Amino acid sequence: MDLLRPLGLAEIPCAAVAPPGAPPRYSRFTRAVVEWGDPSDESGALVDKLIRFARSQALKPVLFYEGDWDLLLISRNRDRLAGHFHFVIPDGELVEDLVDKARFQNLARNLGLPVPPSTQVDTSTAGPEDVDLAFPLILKPLTRRTATWMPIFTDLNRSEAKALEVRSREELIALWPRLASSGVELLAQELIEGPETSIESYHAYVDRGGSIVASFTGQKIRTYPKGYGHSTALEITASAEVESLGAELIKRLGLRGVAKLDFKRSPEGLLYLLEVNPRFSLWHHPGAKAGVNLPALVYDDMVEGTRRSTGPAEPGVRWCRLLNDVKAAREEGISFLRWLPWAMTCDARATLAWDDPLPFLRGVLWARATTALRALRRRTARG
Repeated sequence: MDLLRPLGLAEIPCAAVAPPGAPPRYSRFTRAVVEWGDPSDESGALVDKLIRFARSQALKPVLFYEGDWDLLLISRNRDRLAGHFHFVIPDGELVEDLVDKARFQNLARNLGLPVPPSTQVDTSTAGPEDVDLAFPLILKPLTRRTATWMPIFTDLNRSEAKALEVRSREELIALWPRLASSGVELLAQELIEGPETSIESYHAYVDRGGSIVASFTGQKIRTYPKGYGHSTALEITASAEVESLGAELIKRLGLRGVAKLDFKRSPEGLLYLLEVNPRFSLWHHPGAKAGVNLPALVYDDMVEGTRRSTGPAEPGVRWCRLLNDVKAAREEGISFLRWLPWAMTCDARATLAWDDPLPFLRGVLWARATTALRALRRRTARG
């Protein structure tokens, strides 16, 4: 919905590629639905479905993508898709370098990107003594949330977290048997201390000629779980420092298309690059509300031939994901009565919009209600 909504607000007709029951299927901006397929499936089934849809259209559609697997699907099948869709995407090798954590660290070293010190560790063959970094550390899986990584977080009651913080070598030694038994390959990285609000980001659209068409900056407010979970609240900012560094790194990478560069500001005020995501993201919803609609600008370049005017983003525009942010706020000791007025005054909310209520009512509330009802029936049948 955070990609569909900025397109809809720009009066661009949309077809949603979404699983059954997913909120975008019910949006007033959705004119058609493409049958869902798993983008990580290497059989090419989703590519076939996309091409069939494109062939049924009078005009060549523009293809937008939000997740890592969506990005990889399009990048790895760009030759097949290019005859049927307009899309903008970085060079194939750069896409692989940015998505894969191990390759990204090598790229960062080669280009002198300001990333925190890190090392790659295969826990099936290495030991904690091979992690020669200053503590505290962050541990991340080198591959995307694999089945071997998830049980570690489940055991630690952090199943929704994306990384694991280790404060001391003693803590790492105690954790190592669990890591070694999983055989997971991980990235160990020196932790840049600071709260969620220390994470700042740069968002840009770079056209095929290498010019930055438009950009904006932002800052996280909360995540759930706290520290290393998914964003639940964020705000558009106007950081000249983040803007300048982000633009410099975009040029150093030679990147084309859209990108989100995540930085963390150290207690000393230095900006460290955490990752580069060369795809559309939830940030494009509040960005559009702030006056910089990057998906619409991409559409203009692909189809219209002329770009709509845009100025600097208005700082202070806020976005939140209601059902998760209420839990994130509770973790920070914020009462529901204090949180609710704040959430209701956010300029953008994931899925919930007063002028487009069905995605929330049918795609979220109804789905949760039916899941709860099925669980109740199962318990009743067992009882």
